[in-house]
Amino acid sequence: MAEIKDPENTILIELKDGTVTVELLPDIAPQHVARIKELARAGAYDNVVFHRVIDGFMAQTGDVSNGNAEKDFNLRMAGTGGSELPDLPAEFSGIPHDRGTIGAARSQNPNSANSQFFINFNDNHFLNRQYTVYGRVIEGMEHVDAITRGEPPANPDRMISVKVAADA
Repeated sequence: MAEIKDPENTILIELKDGTVTVELLPDIAPQHVARIKELARAGAYDNVVFHRVIDGFMAQTGDVSNGNAEKDFNLRMAGTGGSELPDLPAEFSGIPHDRGTIGAARSQNPNSANSQFFINFNDNHFLNRQYTVYGRVIEGMEHVDAITRGEPPANPDRMISVKVAADA
């Protein structure tokens, strides 16, 4: 089991095959880290589907408005929403989009990230300095690799629960 150095800045994502442990980077992207923790603590990410999963690229999730498989779910709308909280300013850095890093999904506007995020399957360095990196998988990447592919998948996988490790 991976050693959790900072439970307050570690997220546990429960998937169908097991737990994914994500170390957050508060020194690099403090507002994005605060947002994922706030939404996790509110239970907003529980049952949210992976609505865009591209083999060899990334798995995207986190649409808390339209992606909750247990609440007014419409697969066509998944990926179009965020949360009721305001959008976040970009926190671009020199941290590369390597396999297992967490990036903030956004529209064309660099300051439009909200609740959605993606996990890189591969090193996707063409995204560097264009999307905020704010965490990395330290354990359970094999569970991420097993997420059902599709844009959107016909039968999408979901995050069963998302918790801050300090609360788990």
